[in-house]
Amino acid sequence: LSPGEKALVIKGGKFGERFEEICSSYGIAVVPLDVEWGKAVKPELVEKILTQEKNIKAVFTTLCETSTGVLTDIKSIGRIIQKFSDTLLVVDAVSSLGAISCKTDEWNLDMVITGSQKALMLPPGLSFLSVSEKAWGKIENSKLPKYYLDLKKYRKSLEKSDFPFTPPVSLILALKKSLDSIKEEGIENIIKRHKILAEATRAAVKALGLELLAEKPADSLTAVKVPAGIDGVELTKRLKEQYGVNFAGGQDKLKGKIFRIAHLGYFDKLDIVLAIGALEMALSELGYKFELGAGIKAAEGVLLKKD
Repeated sequence: LSPGEKALVIKGGKFGERFEEICSSYGIAVVPLDVEWGKAVKPELVEKILTQEKNIKAVFTTLCETSTGVLTDIKSIGRIIQKFSDTLLVVDAVSSLGAISCKTDEWNLDMVITGSQKALMLPPGLSFLSVSEKAWGKIENSKLPKYYLDLKKYRKSLEKSDFPFTPPVSLILALKKSLDSIKEEGIENIIKRHKILAEATRAAVKALGLELLAEKPADSLTAVKVPAGIDGVELTKRLKEQYGVNFAGGQDKLKGKIFRIAHLGYFDKLDIVLAIGALEMALSELGYKFELGAGIKAAEGVLLKKD
């Protein structure tokens, strides 16, 4: 894009807000679409704004909003974008690509961005993005300042199987192993595995009387509301320090109000059973009343049924 051009930013969590911050820092005129945290944006609302607000050059959204665990219907949004020939669809797929279906070309996604540290099962340090021909047209005419992340430099170097700058060689070698593993299991099997682990996790927390935050949860992580009378910060601290299980807490306005259970990447059935067992013990120690073992039983019920 270029300074002064308009972008619609869907803000339903911390990472939607970050898109707004990035756009604003580069002089892009942001048209915000605020969505209640835990809710999913309605695609028809996106179409309404694009129709009313003229000359929006890009729509920024998340496939999975990592801070809330909400899944965005980018397939429907992609269909809408096709009606607006001068508008790009840019998708943050950091906590979803490799765990959830994301059909870049079929769904008309102009740019899809992810990182190495989630479903690709690597340390942080690598970024990946796909760019449509429509997006390349925008890049060629962009007036924004850029140097290290000048995609034209990367495209030119890619023609020679090279990088414009020193690459993180060790991570690229590790990526080869990760991609071999993904290829061996098969992407459709991987997506199915993530769906099963997500269903088991949700069944478990519901059996404990806990409530999900997301109305349309993604299969890569589950955000759970902290029950009344329980200190959410103390809960995640206890899980980590006493049981070696690391649940992420809530961010910003959700700090202390939710915890997030990841089940993407290098996770399998017993990881879920162990995590739920630790959650039960920590909740019990903090005074939460429930039937011990109910979560594990519910999770195992899903995992065994799906075998």
